[in-house]
Amino acid sequence: MIKYFLSCILTCFLFSCKQAEKTSTRGLISKQAMVVSARAEASKIGSDILKKGGNAFDAMCATQLALAVAYPYAGNIGGGGFMVYRKANGDIGSIDFREKAPLAATKDMYLNENGDVIPEKSTLGAMAVGVPGTVAGIFEVHEKLGSLPIKDIINPSIALAYNGVTVTKKQEETIKKYRPLFSKVNKEAIPLDKAWKENDVIKYPALAKTLERISQNGKDEFYKGKTSKILAKFIQENGGILTEKDLAGYEAKWREPIVFTYDDLKIISIAPPSSGGIALAQIMKMLEPFHLDEYGHHSLKTIQAITEAERRAYADRSFYLGDPDFIKIPVETLIKEDYLSGRMADFSFEKATLSSDVSHGNIQIIESNETTHYSIIDQFGNAIACTTTINGAYGSKLYCAELGFFLNNEMDDFSSKPGVPNMFGLIGAEANSILPEKRMLSSMTPTIVEKNNKLFMTLGTPGGSTIITSVMQTILNVHEFDMTMQEAVDAPRFHHQWLPDEIRMEPNLFDRNLIKQLENLGYSINEKDAPVIGKVDGILVLDDNTYEGGADYRGDDTAVGF
Repeated sequence: MIKYFLSCILTCFLFSCKQAEKTSTRGLISKQAMVVSARAEASKIGSDILKKGGNAFDAMCATQLALAVAYPYAGNIGGGGFMVYRKANGDIGSIDFREKAPLAATKDMYLNENGDVIPEKSTLGAMAVGVPGTVAGIFEVHEKLGSLPIKDIINPSIALAYNGVTVTKKQEETIKKYRPLFSKVNKEAIPLDKAWKENDVIKYPALAKTLERISQNGKDEFYKGKTSKILAKFIQENGGILTEKDLAGYEAKWREPIVFTYDDLKIISIAPPSSGGIALAQIMKMLEPFHLDEYGHHSLKTIQAITEAERRAYADRSFYLGDPDFIKIPVETLIKEDYLSGRMADFSFEKATLSSDVSHGNIQIIESNETTHYSIIDQFGNAIACTTTINGAYGSKLYCAELGFFLNNEMDDFSSKPGVPNMFGLIGAEANSILPEKRMLSSMTPTIVEKNNKLFMTLGTPGGSTIITSVMQTILNVHEFDMTMQEAVDAPRFHHQWLPDEIRMEPNLFDRNLIKQLENLGYSINEKDAPVIGKVDGILVLDDNTYEGGADYRGDDTAVGF
């Protein structure tokens, strides 16, 4: 800081005090196309598919499978997710390949005889597993929107699985952290249950063989073929309820995206059973009347306004949202301006609102942080945003050695007992209670932004309940505070989700005086439980129609383009 002021004085003296320009940090710039994902291997495979003449949808399928190999922490074929797209001609859409509850699932399946939630039953092992949707999603996207042969798309991931993936420092740390649970859940040894070190190479021959069968036999291999029989038998032998019939009955579903405006932006995000699009719309529409650009980035008033909008949106989330195939959701009302202005009517900059004074309910939300996201723009101008997960880190920790992948613990995203928080502290209501073939509520928020009717941004993030607020802050960082994509992704983040009534802040990244001011106004600050809030991966279209990738430093995330 002292050097900066000395520099300013010198500049004034020599150059008549011309205003010093702000220096910007930009991410990777590419002219034609870009892929940003959680691992360099996956981004490269996606980019290579584009170089071969494939489109963003071919690259989506290839990147998803590559993440299943390179990033078993969250990448998967044993989980599910959501994708939003915008074609070069402006057409938009989205696909829901979220997991479903098995046919034998019941509302009280995670409760004991006293009606209390049984610890770990919905998070560890075979009873936590929902019917996977990822493979169905890949084939639906490819059939409707892809261009290259499916074998060309799957082959790079088969090769990656056979040749192996180099362990990063961060991966070494996560494997070490979760190893005790691998041995607790699995009867047999699994590839990750070793003391892997940075720069070691892990090979996945069983997963390679599974991908080979899927390449040869298509979607039916996973849902009706040899793979489905092995999978159902394995889950049942480990105490689960998922059957061959569950797998055979699974279908991904195309859905209309949630679309809303904020200033001169048109924002296209995901619809229920993800809460992401509605909650994002609610927060941003509540914030629209405030002059955030004048308040300043991470100023007291900006953080107050954002926190109070988040508080109200998450209260609505817990009460109203679930699987739209099972419940009626008042979507239009929830994102109407007059409804949302009423929600903020009792907000004052003079003091914090108490979550206990904000309906709905005595409810909390829990959801895993260990999702992953990738963003792609191709050389034709098509864009996708895709968020995918097995829920917790390495999902249920149950690994099918014969097939070579982890199974999700997505059943925990239901309300095991309305009013009781899930693993992410999120509280759910009856709208998200367990029913056979129902999809569990999610916070995933893959999002595409237009400006002046042109593609402007594609982004998303993992982070459980913090996903929505991380996406929102990244958009605001670019739009309100003139940041580059990389700066917007790197900026410190904070989060409020109604209950618990606290602002989570990434530790040691916010001014201590600011935190003191917030506390004096009645806000509770928690830096202990927020070491990382989101790992945003996004692409920004620049004025000269080149692309800037924002790859989050909080992970091994990497942008690759050409």
